[in-house]
Amino acid sequence: MKSIWYKAANLLVATGAAFSGAAHAVNDLAGGPEVRQLNLPVGVTKIAQEQHFLHNAMMVLCTVIFIGVFSVMFYSIWKHRKSVGHKAANFHESVVVEVVWTIIPFIIVILMALPATKVLVAQKDTTNADLTIKVTGYQWKWGYDYIKGEGEGLAFISTLLPEHRAVSNSGAKGAVPDNYLFEVDNPLVVPVDSKIRIITTANDVIHAFAVPQFGIKQDAIPGFVRDTWFRAEKVGDYYGQCQELCGKEHAYMPIHVKVVSAADYTAWVDGKRKEAAAKQDDPNKVWTLPDILARGEKVYASNCAACHQANGKGAGPIKPLDGSAIVLDADHNKQIHIVLNGANNGAMPAWKQLSDTDIAAVVSFTKNSWSNKTGQLVQPAEVLAARGK
Repeated sequence: MKSIWYKAANLLVATGAAFSGAAHAVNDLAGGPEVRQLNLPVGVTKIAQEQHFLHNAMMVLCTVIFIGVFSVMFYSIWKHRKSVGHKAANFHESVVVEVVWTIIPFIIVILMALPATKVLVAQKDTTNADLTIKVTGYQWKWGYDYIKGEGEGLAFISTLLPEHRAVSNSGAKGAVPDNYLFEVDNPLVVPVDSKIRIITTANDVIHAFAVPQFGIKQDAIPGFVRDTWFRAEKVGDYYGQCQELCGKEHAYMPIHVKVVSAADYTAWVDGKRKEAAAKQDDPNKVWTLPDILARGEKVYASNCAACHQANGKGAGPIKPLDGSAIVLDADHNKQIHIVLNGANNGAMPAWKQLSDTDIAAVVSFTKNSWSNKTGQLVQPAEVLAARGK
């Protein structure tokens, strides 16, 4: 039965595509958008597949009703036109007709609502999850915290690769990769055939976590938590984007979910734990200026350049760091406090999730870059002390 709906809907979609403009993409992106895509993806979760079926079924049903109603209407107008001698009938209401055209739409609506309600209820059932991940939206990146299940305690930030941003800044001229503006430094990794509960929130403005192949879209709202879930049935890479306009860098906030086998997921968790342990720096370590500036440059590129720009000049409401009085100030605590706690009612987000060493490194970098040749060196111990205040 479903195949009939699919064929009919695909015919309608193909008809629409014939009248659409040419897409700019070159190749379909597996797990992501396709060239000339007008319909929802079939998806790799049961929820997404049910959504796809409902979308096609409703489209076919509405098209049949539209054609049927307007065919009868136009036929009646043409057949009974005045020019061939017909006269308008003069009569009052017909109880039978009114009952019929009330009952039939009522039945149609009920038949549409029953399967839709079933899917909607299933979408909201986040109980008995195998893995729970908190997703935090930042301008303009995602933070992932594995809070329950295998991998508990892992946390990292996921950001668009700088190479893709550079291509965009150049006008995307010439050949661009199929995953243009979708590739990130740290994808979200989950095991196949496992129920994954996603808890969403945000650090600054409203975002929306959406992956079409999973059939999920959930707002991420500052000060609130929402949740959704998915169970991917196929190993692969799947892509989404923030679907809530969240500022000037909204287009550079992709979502990359890597679905792997259970064995590969366990190996990934072990590797991540070792990586995290290796990155744990002693906050009491005394750094030299060249070493901390090299680290600070990487931290700045991953977390700060999107807003403050690579040249530190900022843009629009984003304040410049080059020549900033706070950055130039010899009192390191002023800048450390802003990085830790944010400023301007969230316009500058808090970055407490960064390590003491990373914050010390990026503060030192800004104090010694562009025209800010202060020679000042901020040590991780200063950040550690500021956290406790």
